[in-house]
Amino acid sequence: MARSLSVARVRVGLDKQGEYLSALRELAALASKRGQHIWVFKSQRTPDTFLEFSESPTPMSHRNLASRTPEEIRLEQRLHNVAAYDNEAGDLWEEVPLDILSET
Repeated sequence: MARSLSVARVRVGLDKQGEYLSALRELAALASKRGQHIWVFKSQRTPDTFLEFSESPTPMSHRNLASRTPEEIRLEQRLHNVAAYDNEAGDLWEEVPLDILSET
């Protein structure tokens, strides 16, 4: 089954970036135990802007859809308290294996 990915553009004030990254680090550690991955990239041009990538083995196991532990819920709330997520942060993208493309 194809992997699922979400990409979120996130704005975080310079004074809140330490808290944002700390919460994301904790969430990524919990997510890895479920086979999920979280990566974050910071814009070089706009220092308050990040891209957050969240990957899971299936859509239903993705952090946007899967049931969460109380600790994961707390961390997600902490992230939303210090960061502004764009409107499309919850969109899921599904991997298209390239070997399928060669068969069409």
